[in-house]
Amino acid sequence: MRNLPQLLIVDLGENQLSGTIPSWNVSTFSSLQVLRLRQNMLNGGIPSQLCKLSSLKILDLSCNNLNGPIPWCIGNLRGMTLEAPTSPVSQAPTLPPTSPVAEAPTLPPTSPFAEAPNLSPASSIALSPAFLAPPPEDWQTEDVIEVMEGRELDYIKILKLVVIMDLSKNNLVGSIPIGITMLNGLLGLNLSNNHLTGEIPEMIENMRSLESFDVSSNQLSGTIPSNMPTLTSLSHLNLSYNNFSGPIPTDNQFLTYDSSSYAGNPYLCGFPLPNKCGYSHQVYGGSEFEDEDSNLDKWEKWLFYFVIAIGFATGFWGVIGTLWFKKTWRHVYFRWVEDLADTIYVTTAIRMAKLKKWMMMRNRVVV
Repeated sequence: MRNLPQLLIVDLGENQLSGTIPSWNVSTFSSLQVLRLRQNMLNGGIPSQLCKLSSLKILDLSCNNLNGPIPWCIGNLRGMTLEAPTSPVSQAPTLPPTSPVAEAPTLPPTSPFAEAPNLSPASSIALSPAFLAPPPEDWQTEDVIEVMEGRELDYIKILKLVVIMDLSKNNLVGSIPIGITMLNGLLGLNLSNNHLTGEIPEMIENMRSLESFDVSSNQLSGTIPSNMPTLTSLSHLNLSYNNFSGPIPTDNQFLTYDSSSYAGNPYLCGFPLPNKCGYSHQVYGGSEFEDEDSNLDKWEKWLFYFVIAIGFATGFWGVIGTLWFKKTWRHVYFRWVEDLADTIYVTTAIRMAKLKKWMMMRNRVVV
């Protein structure tokens, strides 16, 4: 599959394709807008050459065995930005009715796609002349099935308006690249069921078109970015089964999400979870978290013990040290202690004698 400048849709999903994803780039598919390879047996990493497909609007590599990190150049997919280039659909030439399907470009023998057995009807549709050159009525007859907001939807009439990236159910590792936040035209982003680590990028507020965001079942940590409530179009959020911590924002659409959006994050607190945040948590835009409170408590405890130690050392050596080095003071001190002890003893003895005498006189009066 090379040198197909008018190819707009490649849909090879739901097959048994194996091997790695070819290093397709803009010289191969200069007009490609839909790349759908979901639910196959593809392995290896995501080729960085895919970042050069500047017209791409739908990238679906979900349900495979892909590994490695998400390419850092993912933000170069200009077709997923609000400044996306004009769609070439209206300029695409149509094949004549007499054009045989057999004349369509064939896969090279070395391609892993050519060796895949039992291609499903979905792949035969993808390689049909209709996909190579859509009719002038703006894809009215083409359809692509995608998962959006946790549901499988069949896009037909509005296909050219759909902008989705689905990399879920693979073995991807590493962090979410910051460059992905440059895709401000993206409507749906699904990175769930991988092995991603790190935090949600703070620049996610730039993705102002985002309607669905799913990073569930990963190993992400940190806090939920305080600027996420600015994504007012975000109607579906799934952060479940990660290691997020801290307070949940309580502005705008965050008041509409239920507890299932945050399940499996034991260190999250606030509405709608039963875990209440501590007194030091700020409801929105908080900057003090439980780990900081713990560090502050430890610091105060050590300071308390240090002051006690200084006070004890000062008092002990202020008295004992003076008596140790001053012999005359030592004699005077011990003489004073002895006199004090004698005074206490005599006073106690006199009071006990008076008390005894008073008790005896009382007994006589009673008799």
